[in-house]
Amino acid sequence: MQRPKVHIENLNFKYQSNSVFDDLSWTIQKGEQWVLSGISGSGKTTLAKAITGLADYAGKIEINFDNEIQLPAKVSLVESWYQFKNVEGVANFYYQQRYTSQQAKETLTVKAELAHYGKENHLAFADVEPILNALGFAGLKNSQLIELSSGEHKKLQLVKALWLKPQLLIIDQPYTGLDVKSRESLNALLNDVCAEGVSLIIISNDEELPICINRFAKITGGKLEEISALEKAFTNSNYELGEIPEFLKQAPIYSSGLIAKMVDVNISYGEKEVLKNINWEVRAGERWLLQGPNGSGKSTLLSLINGDHPQSYANELYLFGNKRGSGESIWDIKQHIGLISPEFHWYFDANSTVLESVASGLYDSVGLFKTLPYSKKAQVDELINFFGLTENNNDLLNTLPLGKQRLVLLARTIIKNPELLVLDEPCQGLDNQQTAYFNQLIDKVCSNGMTVIYVGHFESQLPSCLEKRMVLENGEVKEISEIKNKNLTLKETIKDFELTI
Repeated sequence: MQRPKVHIENLNFKYQSNSVFDDLSWTIQKGEQWVLSGISGSGKTTLAKAITGLADYAGKIEINFDNEIQLPAKVSLVESWYQFKNVEGVANFYYQQRYTSQQAKETLTVKAELAHYGKENHLAFADVEPILNALGFAGLKNSQLIELSSGEHKKLQLVKALWLKPQLLIIDQPYTGLDVKSRESLNALLNDVCAEGVSLIIISNDEELPICINRFAKITGGKLEEISALEKAFTNSNYELGEIPEFLKQAPIYSSGLIAKMVDVNISYGEKEVLKNINWEVRAGERWLLQGPNGSGKSTLLSLINGDHPQSYANELYLFGNKRGSGESIWDIKQHIGLISPEFHWYFDANSTVLESVASGLYDSVGLFKTLPYSKKAQVDELINFFGLTENNNDLLNTLPLGKQRLVLLARTIIKNPELLVLDEPCQGLDNQQTAYFNQLIDKVCSNGMTVIYVGHFESQLPSCLEKRMVLENGEVKEISEIKNKNLTLKETIKDFELTI
């Protein structure tokens, strides 16, 4: 009788006093390719780490490798959250460091990172070239690791895993941060490696899966349940929101009717042009969708508005009515803005409590370093309650599931009722219900006249308040347009647009 590829029996795991798994069992046979789903915090990532040997547990996990195939007898996990290190082996970077080219030289290049990985795993470098080309990553081989966006870092980890082709490959949220074309290419590559004998476990709630997937499961109440198909990823459910905090019912106090204006803006690193002749104007109260493939320049564009990019001084850029470089500090700019992005989450102080994290948005600090006045404390408490996080008030951020961490930082963005919300893929890490909830929240918050720039790929559920769209491609403006047809969902209208480019 053939032994199963993976056999898990009576798996138990507790975090603090909370039970994550309760005698969980799971058997994976040869030839089965699984998708594991479940709400945020249900234990999906913990289970992946237990299988990979990265988390302690009670119970039995047995992995049986096949000696008759040439693939490495290894288990490989591509985590949804990747922390890279500098050449000295430490990872204490700060948020703006990505945009400072001189300091970027502290990290390896993509090519050097891959060379090291290939040598460590006895892989031929020639074999990785087709994967780089398929995922549109070949042009980044000479880029420093710190220069990569979150989507590009995800691609790099996927490249390594597909190059290695371990007998058991687990990918946590493989599509997070990837554009449409990259997702299609990834699915084709996953089909290929599974045909060669790789056993695949994908942790995802996405519907667009490789055709090799033939089994589905979800974690509910600490146990694994096999299901017939992945539950619908997109939901049109309307959630009953609580009463919005009083301070968010008031319109933001605008310092100018002009939020941002760019005139022939160019950003480059040596010979590499990142942004080319960008002309864009954002006025108070407008709600923009910013879109483009991975590496198109979206994050760099936002860094100019956030005040984080040093090359902003060399361009004609106006922020909140003032020309950049006219005497304002970076903190003068940030007091107008509420920001969330995957990169900001990377560098945020995860040892802050929930209350401290949310309150830090009042002072644009990474952590809270002063005592809150009573009125501000009441404001923070009201918003934390609105987000359903009151029971986590004193928990450290790094003890929460990734989805809840993101909710905390989302609350941080709106705590000061800013003139401008910059939401760069804000729902990464959230499950479908949390995503729907947050986007409804944004719609409600924006009814007070707040300005929004929202970055999201077309598959993602998006707020209905968005009215204008700008698309970047290869660092240039591909299109600026109105989102006119409100009878279609944004998902549909943007998909139709992307099919034409």
